[in-house]
Amino acid sequence: MSHPGKTVFVFGCYMLLLGVPLLLAPNLLLGLFGFPPTDEVWVRILGLLVLYLGAYYMLAGRKGIEPFIAATVPIRASVIFVFAIFVAAEMVSPMLLVLGLPDVVGAWWTWHALRSQRLTGTVATS
Repeated sequence: MSHPGKTVFVFGCYMLLLGVPLLLAPNLLLGLFGFPPTDEVWVRILGLLVLYLGAYYMLAGRKGIEPFIAATVPIRASVIFVFAIFVAAEMVSPMLLVLGLPDVVGAWWTWHALRSQRLTGTVATS
């Protein structure tokens, strides 16, 4: 697995770890971040989508699908800005920004790995 692939694979693992409690016990996770409990099914649906996205990230990372890996960088980096807009509009608790940190850190890690790979001329390995 290439270094950029590993970064996306690890992020996919994080998404699986986030998706499971959102799907199975959403109020546990919501409470940890200071959000009120809910009986809405939408949080569970979000958990399922996070699980599915995590699986895609893990597969793309494992297979070294560089166009996908590269596309994740600006997309993940944008999450914190969108969350900040929600917070500034007083739509959500500032704790939402904590959930955006792994996206920013992961995006930077992947960008750095892609840049290093391009500078050294290394190619993806299985």
